[in-house]
Amino acid sequence: MTPTSTQCRETREVHPHRRDDETMSFDNASASLLRALVHAAPDGIFLVDRHQRIALFNPACEGLFGWSAREALGEDVATLIPDWRQQPALRSQVQARRRDGTTLTVTLATAASAADAASIVATVRERDITEQSRAERAIREADARVATLIQTVDNGVILTDRLGRIKTFNLACRRLFGYQADEVIDRHISMLAPAANADAIQSLLRRGNQADEHGRIGTVRGMTGLRRDGGTFPMELSAGTTVQDGEPVFVVAIQDLTDRKHTEERLAQAQKMEIVGQLSGGIAHDFNNLLTVIVGNAEFLADQLKARQDLRGLACEISRAGQRGAELTQRLLAFSRRQTLKPVAVDCNELVSSMHDLLRRTLREDIVIDIAFGAELCAAFADPAQLESAILNLSLNAQDAMLGGGRLSITTANVTLDASYQSLNQDVRPGDYVLIAITDNGSGMSKEVLDRVFEPFYTTKEVGKGSGLGLSMVYGFVKQSNGHVSLYSEPGLGTTVRLYLPAVAAGRPTGPERPDSVERLASRGEVVLIVEDDPFVRSYAVMCLRSLGYGVIAASDGAGALQTLDDDTHFDILFTDVVMPGGISGWELAETASRRRPDLRVLLTSGYALETIAGRSHGREHLAILTKPYRKADLARKLREVVESSPPAAICREC
Repeated sequence: MTPTSTQCRETREVHPHRRDDETMSFDNASASLLRALVHAAPDGIFLVDRHQRIALFNPACEGLFGWSAREALGEDVATLIPDWRQQPALRSQVQARRRDGTTLTVTLATAASAADAASIVATVRERDITEQSRAERAIREADARVATLIQTVDNGVILTDRLGRIKTFNLACRRLFGYQADEVIDRHISMLAPAANADAIQSLLRRGNQADEHGRIGTVRGMTGLRRDGGTFPMELSAGTTVQDGEPVFVVAIQDLTDRKHTEERLAQAQKMEIVGQLSGGIAHDFNNLLTVIVGNAEFLADQLKARQDLRGLACEISRAGQRGAELTQRLLAFSRRQTLKPVAVDCNELVSSMHDLLRRTLREDIVIDIAFGAELCAAFADPAQLESAILNLSLNAQDAMLGGGRLSITTANVTLDASYQSLNQDVRPGDYVLIAITDNGSGMSKEVLDRVFEPFYTTKEVGKGSGLGLSMVYGFVKQSNGHVSLYSEPGLGTTVRLYLPAVAAGRPTGPERPDSVERLASRGEVVLIVEDDPFVRSYAVMCLRSLGYGVIAASDGAGALQTLDDDTHFDILFTDVVMPGGISGWELAETASRRRPDLRVLLTSGYALETIAGRSHGREHLAILTKPYRKADLARKLREVVESSPPAAICREC
């Protein structure tokens, strides 16, 4: 039976109602499913209405923020997210606030509600951001450790970009080159070397693609560093490559070779002196054989030619010339340490005293002789005849340096050379010595002359006025006596030669040890500003002072010291060398420093004898002076004397 039109129309009318019911049923099911998903979600989900109030708050939010849904609904969203209205990004890291007032960092993601465009659905997650923060913190800590390592190592470390532009300049580099970091950042690393070395640096950096598995590119030795003030120093440069922030960078390590260079030069000088000594000794030995024949035959001829006075005179001249040659060979033997010595226990005070009349007759009248004897002087173990010859030779050299007259000072003292002094003078044996110092205030010597002064046949005198063997003989005699020679000189100021001869143990007065041990003389918290231009002496002094407990800040010249004094750093003592480069002497530095800081104590030091220093003080005699070389105990004792003395008096500006 075919349906009637009325039936068809009824069917068409019923079907739409059935579809609406099905759609409603599906929407209800979807809403229930959505609510279940929101309720079970591990991340916090909340809904914010158009009035910025919380309209939905799932259980994850309850656990995260400490609010129940009943408490949270209707609250301003800023209660949870204080900066909600300032968060333009759809996903960002923000600070949230719990019910108890504590804060936490969360990842916040927002989107407009599909049902109401004015409402916002937000999700918050703490779990991932905590792990990310932990990773970021680990990276920051690793970066901080690397930065600290770079800044605290003794060697210079520079980081550059792939073009060689400086990005990191550590503290050691600032000390080496004299630049502050902001003066070199973004400038090419070749600025730190003379033009002659720039190509070598560029070549090293171009080899970046040849780095080994550890990132090392290579090392260049024999480089020269260029300081800010134009000075240079020997250095070794090593380079490697790494990646920073996704970009290749070069890591350049710089080692200052100044100390090594000085040590190598001293070793080379000692080896040269040893070789020259061996050669001189061999020549002297062979030459003595020839002189024996010459002098012997000349004397024989003189005896045979008594009837021919003209010829006999020639034979005598030959004999006298041979004798002078024998004296030269004796000096060569002294330098080569092959002369025959007869060492005995010598009272050096008595020996020097007995030479006074001889020196007075030998030296010019415009030379004033001062002699200062050390108290309770030990006996020295040496050949007295050779010692007299050495003192006379040094006195004659001093006279030649004082063309317009001057003062010759001879002093004696007991000294102890310890392991610290040996570290600066490798040929010294630590122990007790008797010191004889010969000082003049003559013309002094340049560094070039000082470097060669003990070499045989080297002389600065005119031809015929010196053999160049005087100081060589002194050097050889002292060395053969197991002693030590030091020479200190400044052009225009004078020279001090110190002879250290081994002390006879039995000659030292016996008695209990002095109670003022180094430990008792240690610092009581004082801070010392040390000013010394010689890097070896400066390092030694800093080491001694720190081991005594003093706070130490060092400067290499007077200008640097005055700049340091301009800071707010507290200093108790100024310990400065007297003769320094740069135009500011120790006297002038002490005067200026005392005006700026009236309570500052001052201790001077110098390689000159005390007599010479006192003669140049010009009204500053009240300042304490420590002569070089000094031991740690000497420095400790002198510093305590300075600290415990009465407050310093003002230094006369016109002196």
